[in-house]
Amino acid sequence: MAKPNTPEQPDRVDSIIEQWNREEPELDVSAMAIIGRIGRLERLLRPRLNDVFAHHGLESWEFDVLATLLRSGTPYQLTPGALLESTMVTSGAMTNRIDRLADRGLVERRKNPADKRQVLVALTAKGRRTVGAAVVDHAANESTLLAALDRTQQAQLISLLRTLHRSLDEPDPG
Repeated sequence: MAKPNTPEQPDRVDSIIEQWNREEPELDVSAMAIIGRIGRLERLLRPRLNDVFAHHGLESWEFDVLATLLRSGTPYQLTPGALLESTMVTSGAMTNRIDRLADRGLVERRKNPADKRQVLVALTAKGRRTVGAAVVDHAANESTLLAALDRTQQAQLISLLRTLHRSLDEPDPG
């Protein structure tokens, strides 16, 4: 039986840092301990997340668009621009995504009753059922993936990642 991982056990990133410290002792590579792990975690997490989406007949981008519509609340519709802001893709890519989801019967385009020139993208009943089931499994999967961290550790990690995210995502006022 394999011994469970503990924080004290070195990982592959520790080995890389050790190699750099040996070969270039004057070079500060401490940031690699964080950035390297973030990159490696993404590569480890992505297939496990995608497996859940695939189980529901979805790709990750499809889940992203459908989940955005679902969490927007009743009537589960947004303008293409609002979807664009939440997904950070080009307008051409968003148009393509909406077309593909509409072809599958997961979303539909509607005229905005408040402004007939504007189109709304809305979840269909099929889209709502699909994403509703997928999000339940997705949340359970994410909890399982984070099971190595207790609630306190998860809260600390959330806080640290939020700080890093804000520093990189928000424009520098200076």
